Amino acid sequence: MEHNYDAVIIGHGPAGCSAALYLCRAGLKVAVVGRDIGSLERAERIENYYGLHKPINGRELVAAGRRQCKALGAALHKDEALALDWQEDGHFHVLMASGEALISKAALLATGKAKRAPRIDGLSDFEGRGVSYCAVCDAFLYRNREVAVLGHGAYARHEMEALLPLARHVTLITHGRELEFDPPGEVDVRREILLRVEGEKKLARAELDSGRSMMLDGLFVAIGHASAGDLAKKLGLKLKDGAIPVGAEQETEMPGLYAAGDCTGTFPQVAFAVAEGARAALGMIEYLRKNEK
Repeated sequence: MEHNYDAVIIGHGPAGCSAALYLCRAGLKVAVVGRDIGSLERAERIENYYGLHKPINGRELVAAGRRQCKALGAALHKDEALALDWQEDGHFHVLMASGEALISKAALLATGKAKRAPRIDGLSDFEGRGVSYCAVCDAFLYRNREVAVLGHGAYARHEMEALLPLARHVTLITHGRELEFDPPGEVDVRREILLRVEGEKKLARAELDSGRSMMLDGLFVAIGHASAGDLAKKLGLKLKDGAIPVGAEQETEMPGLYAAGDCTGTFPQVAFAVAEGARAALGMIEYLRKNEK
């Protein structure tokens, strides 16, 4: 099922909800999608934020923000964003783990700080030479080749499904985790931990903690959930020191796409995230009004 909006916000923390408030008050149709609350999950006592008459924890703060967004008319989707694509019709398409899709004229990435890549020897050395973080972008390069997906959840399933029609064979490496889905019979599953990747000019082998060696042409990293950085890279944006570069209005290099909060490399505090969310919303409002059809 598809749902159409003026703006879609990926991330329902302080940055995302702050942006939603401004967008809703501007009379725009807004959707907010998020699965968890990231680092605020561990915040037991927040008291250095304006207006709090007593300390609250991160969960309470996010819950209050979501209630505020809903009261102003935002559509809240407690779901995982697997992919963000830009279509030739001039709209962004957000695919969620539920199978539903959100379509919008503008989009905001606000899912917090990009997750660190797993500590695997050689992984960074082969990025762009056999190691990829985007099956939709790179699957065609590995047609009729031997590939593996590193991951265990819905994000890994999405990458696997993009590879199956093109690759000669796909293996799932769960990195010691239990699979959260049932892969088709033609997909091999290795539950070992990936220790290292090796090769000469390009990736050629993967070493598992069981002592097993696998010959591979490509490895697609999809551990955990897709971060803001992952989604940005799927659209061809380049990160800087792991953060999404933005301009004065939180705009990225792609027209209509904005980013706010920890994913931009800002100081990791609620006040900064809220400010960037508000600034992004104002930029999005101006962009949408300029591009009304």
